[in-house]
Amino acid sequence: MDRFLVLFEENDPENPFNWSGTRRWFISAVAAFLIFNATFASSLPAGVLQQMETHFNFSGEVGALVLSLFVLGFAVGPILWGPLSEHYGRRPISLYSFPLFIGTQIGCALSPNTASILIFRFLGGVFSAASLTNSGGIMSDIFDGSARGRALAGFTLAPFAGPSMAPLVSGWMNVAGVSWRWVFWLQTIVAGAALILVVFALPETFKPILLVRKAERRRKQTGDGRWWAPLEKQRVSFLRRVKDIVTRPFQMLVGEPMLLAITLYMSFVYGVIYLLFEAYPIVFTIGHHFNSGVSGLMFLPIPIGGTVACVLYVVYFDPIYQVAVKEHHPHHPPPEHRLHNSLYASLILPIAFFWFAWTSYPSVSFWAPMMAGFPLGMGTVLLYLGLFNYIIDTYLASAASALAATVIVRSFFGAGFPLFANQMYDKLSPRWASTLLAFISVVMAPIPFVLRKYGPALRRRSRTRINDV
Repeated sequence: MDRFLVLFEENDPENPFNWSGTRRWFISAVAAFLIFNATFASSLPAGVLQQMETHFNFSGEVGALVLSLFVLGFAVGPILWGPLSEHYGRRPISLYSFPLFIGTQIGCALSPNTASILIFRFLGGVFSAASLTNSGGIMSDIFDGSARGRALAGFTLAPFAGPSMAPLVSGWMNVAGVSWRWVFWLQTIVAGAALILVVFALPETFKPILLVRKAERRRKQTGDGRWWAPLEKQRVSFLRRVKDIVTRPFQMLVGEPMLLAITLYMSFVYGVIYLLFEAYPIVFTIGHHFNSGVSGLMFLPIPIGGTVACVLYVVYFDPIYQVAVKEHHPHHPPPEHRLHNSLYASLILPIAFFWFAWTSYPSVSFWAPMMAGFPLGMGTVLLYLGLFNYIIDTYLASAASALAATVIVRSFFGAGFPLFANQMYDKLSPRWASTLLAFISVVMAPIPFVLRKYGPALRRRSRTRINDV
């Protein structure tokens, strides 16, 4: 090995894996807040859509676009932010993307017409997607495989807590008679707080960039220009990175049936979360004659269920995985050990959908359909924790591309589902529309069980470089 090659030494304090536990958990909390900021913004207008429809004189379908275009930005954003973060590091991308995101929220607040609000919503999704791309990378930068499960427990809650809590806030703002423009001013304030955290509390965590900085210090201290870091010899053009991040995920989706099945399952569940922003007003605002504030309260069981899932994972499922870690030491456990909680989740989700479907009659107490959100939130987080970790453990060096595929596809689902929700619930009724979702979830429920049993054989047949333990 070249003696001038700069790498991390054993127990090197500059290696993020060796930072103190307190520091790493604080950074993970900041990363989770950045995701919460993005997903909170995605559904925040839900409570004031009627105001906006009246002000701009647009239809309910265009109102759905106000939500959908932001989520569509989540699909486009990673194409830009992914290669940039690998070229310049995590911190600069957050520093530059957040002011742009704040600018789009100001643009929304000051929008004079329908076209401007739709354009700024889409751009807001694109710029806030930097948090979705960066935060996942930050988690992999600072936690190794054995600790990743616990770290991801709270982290996974953020993408679902944000969109579930936002309608509650905007709904009560609407009830209080606050202008819809103040919803976007509120988001500007929240994003400003996130930017302050980025500036003062988010260090660079991307190891190749840290090694480049270490090599630069060595050259400066010694006056010897032969010191070098791996990234300095492996510079890939930005356009090449863009090409790789655009084509590689879809190549994997086409060539990996296992990844395709997981992606479709996760995307379906993600799409349903955004579909509920159209379905809940039909069930609670129209069916139970609630105002937008009380209708927003109906979303609360979803993040509460997700929080319970996180606690359950930490106190029950992760200890089971740690036993497998010890049994397989010094090797990593087979990825199938990550699926334990997903098995339960795949059974919980159909129950939640059937529960919501057949308690959505106006004559049934609102508590019944509202509490269906609890198993929905719990099942969603448990499912994502299992499948997210399974993808990482399975695809190893190709995990970034595999996860990019899931993010892009699920964002298309999240953008598309609200667009047909009103028509579906109107034509089929809330009972049968939700039952249709339940039947789809029943069809998808065997996926974790199939992976658990046949995963090793499927991995051996894969054409991608994966973990075939």
